[in-house]
Amino acid sequence: MIDRVRSLILIVPAATAALWLSMNIAMGDAPASEPQYLPVSAKAELGSETILLEVARTPQERALGLMFRPALPDDRGMLFPADPSRPIRMWMKNVPVALDLIFMYEGRVVALAEQVPPCLEASCPSYGPFRRAVDQVLELRAGRAAELGLRAGDPIRINDIAP
Repeated sequence: MIDRVRSLILIVPAATAALWLSMNIAMGDAPASEPQYLPVSAKAELGSETILLEVARTPQERALGLMFRPALPDDRGMLFPADPSRPIRMWMKNVPVALDLIFMYEGRVVALAEQVPPCLEASCPSYGPFRRAVDQVLELRAGRAAELGLRAGDPIRINDIAP
């Protein structure tokens, strides 16, 4: 009986510490309601227009995306690269503004989800082509894809910007 009590005295604090540590690692350093602003590290060339891009490269950057961002200027966007290419579904959880989602494969538009509404609910729909591999998703201000005349099959050149 005494051995069981000693075991519990050792196990409970260790389990509590492990749970606390795993929760803090999973939640990351940034508060859940703070928007991320990534450095501009690429540009998209769409006809005569150039869009400066923040590139969400890490899993944490991709998970946060444009959540909590109040607006996206006409000349800005966020790029989500996917390597390897695969079917990708995007959602608008905690994104307070509507966006255009442009799904690309090998530098060409394969699908568009335009005027995707914000979602501040617990359950949000997802958007994207089913069973179609993509290697990049570009997010722009809602209505921008139509203003640029983007259609499936159109080329979009993405170039890195040297630091």
